[in-house]
Parts: sequence; C-alpha cells; structure tokens
Amino acid sequence: MNEPTVTQRAQQILRILVDRYIQDGLPIGSKTIAEEYALGLSSASIRNILADLEDAGYLSSPHTSAGRIPTPLGYRFFVNSLLTVQSNMNVNIQDLKTKLDPDQDISHLLQSASSVLSGLTQLIGVVALPRRNRIELRQVEFLPLSGSRVLVILVLNNREVQNRIIHTDRIYSQNELLQTANYLNTHCAGKDLLTARKELLLAMQNDQEDMSKLLQTVIDVANKAFASPAEEPKSYMIAGEGNLLQYANREDNLERLRVLFNTFTQKQEILNLLDHALEAEGVQIFIGNESGYETFDSCSIVTASYSVDGQLLGSLGVIGPTRMQYDRVISAVDVTAKLLSAALNQG
Repeated sequence: MNEPTVTQRAQQILRILVDRYIQDGLPIGSKTIAEEYALGLSSASIRNILADLEDAGYLSSPHTSAGRIPTPLGYRFFVNSLLTVQSNMNVNIQDLKTKLDPDQDISHLLQSASSVLSGLTQLIGVVALPRRNRIELRQVEFLPLSGSRVLVILVLNNREVQNRIIHTDRIYSQNELLQTANYLNTHCAGKDLLTARKELLLAMQNDQEDMSKLLQTVIDVANKAFASPAEEPKSYMIAGEGNLLQYANREDNLERLRVLFNTFTQKQEILNLLDHALEAEGVQIFIGNESGYETFDSCSIVTASYSVDGQLLGSLGVIGPTRMQYDRVISAVDVTAKLLSAALNQG
C-alpha cells in the first residue's frame, strides 16, 4: 500500500491521537492535544494538521464535533511506523511456562495457549489445531469390534492420542490386525499420515500382481484409518469471547459483535486467516478490511505460527477491536507462539 507522506510533526500528533483513542475510545480534538501535550503548537495549528491527516485518510470525524478517530489506514501507519514493541513486556515467563505445561496432552495444551492469549490481552485468543497432513504417526493399534468395525488407536507426535472407528471391506481377525499394526509401525512411524497413506497406495500399485495377503490387509485398513473423516472439520481452541463486550461503546456496533460471535461457530473464516500465518514468518497483523472478510472490518487480528522440530504445525492469534493495544497484543502473541513451540518440542 502506498501511504501518503506524513511529516514528523504530523506523525507525532497521529501517535498521540491513536494512543489516546486506544486508551479511552473517545474522539480527540485539537484543543485536548494542545492543552494536555507540550508540543509548542497552538490549537489552530494542531487543527490544521488533523485536517491534513483526515484528508490523507488516516483520521475520520465520526460526528459533527471537532473530535477525530483513527481509520484502519491510520492504525496501519501507526503499527508500521510509530509503534515500539517491547519484548515480553510485563509478562511473567515462568508463569506462562507453568500454564503451557509440556506434560499436558496436545488438546489441553492448545486450550491453555488460547487461555494464555486471552488472559494476557483481555481479548479473544484463538489457537488453530495442527494441520492433519503435518501430524506424524508414532504408533497405531487396531482392535476388532463387532462385524467389520475396527477401533483404531493413533498416537501422534508423541502426545496426541486419537481413537476412531472404521468400517473395513471385510472382517479381519485379531491376528491379521496385529500384523497390520506391526507393519505400519515398522514402515510408517515418523511419517505424516498423508505421506504414509500415499506410500502404501503406491506400494499397492507397484506390486499389485504378486502383492501378499498381508499387504492387502494393510492397504485396506490403513487407507481408511489414515483418511481424515469427512465429518471432522478443521477446528481451533478459543478463549475470551466475552472480552469484546467491554469495547461495545458508542463507537462500536453491537450488531457487528453479534455477527462476529456467529463467525466463531462457523469457523472457516477464522481458520482461513490463521492459515495465512503459516505462509509468512513472524507476527502478522490484519487491520479492518485487510483480512478480506467483512465480518472483521471493525477488528484487528494478530497471528503467529507455532512449530515442532522447525516445521510449522499450526497458528494462533488474538482477535479484538481495531483500537486494541497493539504493543501488548503483538508481544503476547509472539511470546505465546514461542513458548507453545517450546512445549511441543519437549514432548
């Protein structure tokens, strides 16, 4: 985005106005800035600078009063050029490490991370569950049930245990299922589920004519066990939804909050945004309509990715109003992503 040129004096006034608006949510006028900040400028001079900033698209006048508020473009300039983020500001790292205990199973660990984000920012914390194609198989067991049903026990990334029931094309004996598990644990342990499944299908194609009965069993059972169930949507952990209500003042639209809450149940828009965090390094910030979703036009979203063994596994973030405390939120997202990655790597 090509931003209009802003003089040093205008930048100083814009920083004051954004900081003040984030603090109390009320439009700020030239008289307030002149009286409360020692800038050496008259109210008239400040009023002219505010008018120039409004003409450039950085400010808007919500009412007929002289007070102004930042626009999404104004917040973007503030974040890009005027904001100083202190690393781990006012954060008790040891306390966060205790909350992100690596001995928790992965679902509880991710829920703890979303609660940490919400607690640090007093906004909404969201943690996307790991992408299925990035989850490594550590161990698999099969237990025969009635008919052609089989209970599959998957151990993933040394910490997540999944149980799922599959329906096979024929009834398998307990011994056949044991041999299948032994084969998979020998040949597929340490590989992600999609890779393991593709390699088995390739083995079937390359050796189809004289394929052993064991491999046929492996293909049949593993093809179903490793497939992501159609009814299992991508999901995320969330905490602090009610925190947005504190921002529902005369500048914020309660109807937009209602729509936003509905989005949390629909999931897809949030997941799409979090997926963007996996496509870029560091902390990503979406302000207003930068997200590409009308639902979030009055919100800002700050995201980062978490990883295991250097591989990006998922993403997390904070959702709040555009007048969020960006320095605190950016710091919270950054440190939580790093501590979550550290906890996962200890598993």
